[in-house]
Amino acid sequence: MVHVSSFALATALALATNVDAFVGHRSYAARSSTRQHMSAYPTTADDILWTPSIKSGERDELLGPISQYCEDLYSVSRRKTRTVTCGPIKFGSDHPIVRQTMATTDTANVEASIDQIMRCADKGFDLVRITVQGKREANAAAKIREGLFKKGYDIPLCADMHFQPVVAQLVADAVEKIRINPGNFADGRKDFEEKVYESEAEYVKERGYLVEAMLPLVQKCKDLNRCMRIGTNHGSLSSRVLSYYGDTPRGMVESAIEFADICRSQDFHNFVFSMKASNPLVMVQSYRLLASEMYRLGWDYPLHLGVTEAGEGEDGRMKSAVGIGTLLADGLGDTVRVSLTEDPEFEYEPCNRLCEMAEARVAAKNPEAAARQSAVRKYVDTRDITTYARRVGTLPTKKEGEKVEVDKFLNPNGSVLSTIDPKMLSEGNAPYLYKELGFKTAVGMPFKDIATSDSLFMRNLPPADDSKARTALRRMMEVGTGVIVPAEELEKNKLENAVALLSLTEAIRSNGKLPEGAIRLAVEIDGTEDDDSIAKVKDLDPLMVLIRIDDKLSQLHASRRIFEIFKANEINVPAIHHYKTSASNTDEIALELGTKVGSLLTDGNGDGILIEQDGETKFSVEFLRNLGFSLLQGCRMRNTKTEFVSCPSCGRTLFDLQETTAQIQEATGHLPGVTVAVMGCIVNGPGEMADADFGYVGTLPGKVDLYYGKEVVRKNIPNEEAVDALVELIKSYGMWKDKEEAEEIEQAVAA
Repeated sequence: MVHVSSFALATALALATNVDAFVGHRSYAARSSTRQHMSAYPTTADDILWTPSIKSGERDELLGPISQYCEDLYSVSRRKTRTVTCGPIKFGSDHPIVRQTMATTDTANVEASIDQIMRCADKGFDLVRITVQGKREANAAAKIREGLFKKGYDIPLCADMHFQPVVAQLVADAVEKIRINPGNFADGRKDFEEKVYESEAEYVKERGYLVEAMLPLVQKCKDLNRCMRIGTNHGSLSSRVLSYYGDTPRGMVESAIEFADICRSQDFHNFVFSMKASNPLVMVQSYRLLASEMYRLGWDYPLHLGVTEAGEGEDGRMKSAVGIGTLLADGLGDTVRVSLTEDPEFEYEPCNRLCEMAEARVAAKNPEAAARQSAVRKYVDTRDITTYARRVGTLPTKKEGEKVEVDKFLNPNGSVLSTIDPKMLSEGNAPYLYKELGFKTAVGMPFKDIATSDSLFMRNLPPADDSKARTALRRMMEVGTGVIVPAEELEKNKLENAVALLSLTEAIRSNGKLPEGAIRLAVEIDGTEDDDSIAKVKDLDPLMVLIRIDDKLSQLHASRRIFEIFKANEINVPAIHHYKTSASNTDEIALELGTKVGSLLTDGNGDGILIEQDGETKFSVEFLRNLGFSLLQGCRMRNTKTEFVSCPSCGRTLFDLQETTAQIQEATGHLPGVTVAVMGCIVNGPGEMADADFGYVGTLPGKVDLYYGKEVVRKNIPNEEAVDALVELIKSYGMWKDKEEAEEIEQAVAA
């Protein structure tokens, strides 16, 4: 990008990928021409050359519609960015993806903070963020920086700023990077008061105080060569932005662009963007929308990726992988933070692994990845990244004469299929298998519950004369559980009411002929088939399609091609992602699944998941089933348990977040469809929990406020009473149910 001394010319050049696009627009051209002769940087909102309005249509008129959000839709190439410096590290496409975390210590506790930051650096992190609430923490940050240097650690520090423009200027003297939140840096009153703007002019008029708050910090960062992150958060948009754009990805993007315009007006470009949300779908859409705006504006600023308040354990890793992994798979992202409700050192492995996966997919640096991507047959990608619309397959209905409930083989909100083998059906193992598959039992008989596997996949069947195993299988089939078996196995070993699986090639050749005893057809597609063959799925009319991509093809791009063919031919058959894995630990399989399958589900493409193990390490059926449901819930498809939005803790946290979160999960984790936000402080409070039904927020040391939605309903509850008070609050809104005891279930079913 070209830089000249006049701020207006620099802005005008950066705004246009084609300068001629502005010739016919007199007002914009006149403003640009006039300001090219100004000798000083602007000092008021009226002087700044703001990005053309999106609401009025001016941006589309000047720059044309959005047309690109990544470098290449058909291969993985990192989005080209400028280099942004942050002390000894650099952000941007010419550099490795930066791994970062956030300290959880009280910043005022200098020695504890130094010790934790050193542990993070030793673990492998490139940067650590610390919270700075006021002058006390700003002074402590200077001592932390000095102490780290004395101990031989030059790892850069980022000050996390909310509400305090003056303190941000102070701490810029000490640390290498400042994170500002456009939602509360200058206009952050979290009153959610709805404002009515009669015109865009009224909305724009309020930019004055944004400029007044930001300019001194921008000048300070420019003078000291500090880095800045313009970090928008879905849940903490300002009342002003919420009222004008709503609680939307567009509001997040426009909020960030305003602050970037202020930076650019001062010829300051050493900044990165982030668009965080606790909802991976919102997060992905927001980053893609921002990237697409930068493409048409001619901007090249790096992106910091993260799913905020992801939680802990496999769920936290899954949710992070769905959001971060999806964007990295498109070549978006230059630095990553995985936000877990765990000590920061534990964030390194998932953070590093996601980055390694991303780097391994870049075609320009990995010949094998390039070969898989180029091997995918040509197709036209028609996805609309500005919105989310899920492709929902048409569920099967029970036909006359069928003896099993075929309509229960799949779930409209997404299905989990489990792989089992014959030995699991033995007389001694069957009761344990029922439990692993999520069945409830009454007098030894299984019946489906909210998180029971919808259907089963078996490569081999128990012998026909193994009556105990066959009975166990029949009992599950009688309560609406599908059993999918390769047709070749069914030819040798008949099973009444089974679903016969054929490759698409074989199904076309045999015209979908079923083995004796089978009642429905399932077809497996591997991505090597030509367009005409895939289009024939419509005539075959299978119960479902299993998508199992050939190892020689890119799973992401080959799967996208299949869904494009389905769309073009109006094929509405349910599509289940059949994922084979040789992962050897629980974290790895969660990250794999979230990245490789989650990246397709976030596009709205897919009706469920089937996980099949292919390596020496064997995970339990129960673990894989729960992982499948976690994937669907993380992709906002099917809720089978309470959703927790849990902040990762920082120096602002006013209670033991990990212990409290565990207590809340124990008390409320059995409420599917309910979302509970657990926030350590008010900064991550009512705004950050935009998706939550109930909120548990630290306000004062030893005190908690409870929220229903974004409204405070109880204040200053002692910590030791707060979990019980939360339970009572959930009950008062009619969203509570008691944990079911096994004895009660058995009695009810028997009756």
